Amino acid sequence: MLILAVDSTAKISSAALVRDGVTLGELTLNTGNTHSETLLPSVEFLLHAARLTAADIDFFACAVGPGSFTGVRIGAATVKGLAFGRGECCIPVGTLSALAERIADLGGISVPVMDARRDQVYTAVFDCEGGAVRRVTEDSAMSVGELGVLLADLAPTRPIYFVGDGYPLVYERLSACLPNVAVTPSPLREHSASAVAEAALRLLDSGFSPVDAASLVPTYLRPSQAEREYNEKHKGDVN
Repeated sequence: MLILAVDSTAKISSAALVRDGVTLGELTLNTGNTHSETLLPSVEFLLHAARLTAADIDFFACAVGPGSFTGVRIGAATVKGLAFGRGECCIPVGTLSALAERIADLGGISVPVMDARRDQVYTAVFDCEGGAVRRVTEDSAMSVGELGVLLADLAPTRPIYFVGDGYPLVYERLSACLPNVAVTPSPLREHSASAVAEAALRLLDSGFSPVDAASLVPTYLRPSQAEREYNEKHKGDVN
């Protein structure tokens, strides 16, 4: 089984080819260039290096959010283009689930954290035991302080590992008040398309049915900044 996976939901752009759980190649870029400049060229490079084409791919796995609104849309659009006309071969993967997969082998409590601005993070709590990943809470946007209260209640003693682009902010704040916060090894703190592929494999094993390109849609936990500003400007309007 050959999976092409992408993650462009944060600043990092990542693409990976994974065959039967083994990563053939992964390209992760943090160059500051836009995902529209880096993601598709990364995919093309990997396919060329592996002497494959998009027609050889069995499943296309895409991190569909939450995350950067623009990044989420670029990732979904890239996979839609690659999978167009191929039928039900797309696997939408929640970004936070993929991040939890990234550090599943550390055990303990995995807490993906993505910078949502305004002192908030996109987050969820997962229990990782023996390489298995069990979701404890649903995806949500909350303040760092609220996350600290939640973790003090849910995981008072077990080691807590943070992962994602919100790591620096959350670790600094919450390690000072939660004694069981552990240090996540630096190579495992960032987004990874191979982790998206691992989450996709776990979905397939659970009986998930892939969707076609048209049914691959982004997941947003809150309105975009433009929508918020529009709603604020027009909140007093009367129809």
